[in-house]
Amino acid sequence: MSKPASLRTLLTRTFDHALAYREAEPTAPVAGIASHEDLFTRLNVPFADAGVDAATVIDDLVRAVDGGLHRTSGGRFFGWVIGGTLPSALAADWLTSAWDQNSGAFVAAPAAQVVEEVAGEWLKDVLHLPAEASFALVTGCQMAHVTCLAAARHQVLRDRGHDVERDGLFAAPPIRILTGDQLHATVNRAARLLGMGESSIVALPTDDAGQLPEATLCAALEAHPDAPTIVLLQAGDVNTGAFDGFATLIPLAHKFNAWVHIDGAFGLWAAACPRLAHFTHGVELADSWATDGHKWLNVPYDCGYAFIRNRDAHRAAFAQEASYVEQGAQARNSLDWNPEYSRRARGFATYAALRELGREGVSELVARCCAHAHSLATRIGALPGAQLVSEPQINQGLVRFLSPAAGATEADHDAFTDRVTAAILADGEALFSNTTWRGRRAMRISVSSWKTSDEDVARVVAGVSRVLAAQRS
Repeated sequence: MSKPASLRTLLTRTFDHALAYREAEPTAPVAGIASHEDLFTRLNVPFADAGVDAATVIDDLVRAVDGGLHRTSGGRFFGWVIGGTLPSALAADWLTSAWDQNSGAFVAAPAAQVVEEVAGEWLKDVLHLPAEASFALVTGCQMAHVTCLAAARHQVLRDRGHDVERDGLFAAPPIRILTGDQLHATVNRAARLLGMGESSIVALPTDDAGQLPEATLCAALEAHPDAPTIVLLQAGDVNTGAFDGFATLIPLAHKFNAWVHIDGAFGLWAAACPRLAHFTHGVELADSWATDGHKWLNVPYDCGYAFIRNRDAHRAAFAQEASYVEQGAQARNSLDWNPEYSRRARGFATYAALRELGREGVSELVARCCAHAHSLATRIGALPGAQLVSEPQINQGLVRFLSPAAGATEADHDAFTDRVTAAILADGEALFSNTTWRGRRAMRISVSSWKTSDEDVARVVAGVSRVLAAQRS
């Protein structure tokens, strides 16, 4: 290995690379369209016996990934529910790497534990969740579901005399998870990881708005009133942004002693905005809530949040004392509330983002994204050859592109929709993703970035118009 550059020289060089990438966002293509073959060829350099100096490694890495990065941090990325990165959150995340704290316990990372404790309280405040709820900062909504459902599993089985942490699931009564048929795949994975299996999920039919009807849930609860039950409700469907009727469904589920969990990966943030808070009316009555920070709070990946009303159930599912981990009387040890022992100190970025925004800033960010989503969906949906499939009520919308072929079928429209979306990506003006909703292909519009502006919206609509016209000609 050659003589390494000084740390200051290396980090300054890396800063220049990072700044060049971010400053190119206004004009650079949004989608990274380099092929797997190209990226693999560039990155698959010989793994030599001798090492390479750090500066060369970084320079080579930046060149090798060119064209293989989606500009999720910019204002014209609408493909999935992915936020940009607030300036303070980006800076705090860089410090997180520099500080390199293993934030499992107070004794190992005092400041990381305390900043996470403060951030958790601020999150409950801005989301209007019960003050008594416990919390965990995890990698994303996938692990937030695992965390919440582990606590739910503990409680619904404990209520029936079974200690799942001690005895496992082999002799336990089977748990059922009642939810709407528009559930996200992360719920299925959580059920598998927790040993309940996908067969425990009962996907109930939703109405035309994507909501779970009260009568449907009531019938399912009444069918097996004594079964240990978790009811999972939606706060912001990933395609249409639909919300279940929490004020009605949660009390109904509680009458049957069911645990109610909320999938609020992004939609839970509507509670932070007075103009949109009516969508989350009653959500605070639930037993647990899962959401993300790397979506609407615009902190870097990876960051999710789990909240659980019953602190005892939460801690019972995860706490495990070890002789080499000191248990302070006042200090909070995140390993007692999280799936991981060793973990990144993701509380610093969350703390920074919340301080930068404040309550008013979070509210304005959510409202602005929703306004941009509505403008994009309705204006693109009004273009010749386009069709508005789902008008955004928050930040999610669907449009469809109709094949100009004579006698075109639904299958033709599906194929044309995919073709137009691919052409938009290749054009570089924006990145959208496609989905299948109610049996039809549609282009999904998802706006979550603090950087999206009115100018971005106008530019993207013009770009889609140009691409659509070319594809129809």
